[in-house]
Amino acid sequence: MAPNIRKSHPLLKMINSSLIDLPTPSNISAWWNFGSLLAVCLATQILTGLLLAMHYTADTSLAFSSVAHTCRNVQYGWLIRNLHANGASFFFICIFLHIGRGLYYGSYLYKETWNTGVILLLTLMATAFVGYVLPWGQMS
Repeated sequence: MAPNIRKSHPLLKMINSSLIDLPTPSNISAWWNFGSLLAVCLATQILTGLLLAMHYTADTSLAFSSVAHTCRNVQYGWLIRNLHANGASFFFICIFLHIGRGLYYGSYLYKETWNTGVILLLTLMATAFVGYVLPWGQMS
């Protein structure tokens, strides 16, 4: 019988050992998925943010019109902008659920990990504020 390629190929073996055949405790619940969902949300936010940045003009008199140009004239620009805006909301929902899970299960007892999470949360909030102000519209 041929060897299983995901256990013999070096790159696939690394992915297999860290994602597929990862040993997990039997009492794990769905609440532990939010860390992975945060990684997916972050990757989506970075990708859509880079795509939006290609058409953004960083000038106070042109910022709003560049966002309007992206939504109206760029192919699927409206979709990318809405994915980015709604993705930010979903990202914060996942953040709050992730923090809630950490509080419920006592993850705050691990000081270094908890402090790193607090620093990441403050950085995320500052980044979200800057991202909210960038369109330079009435709400920002």
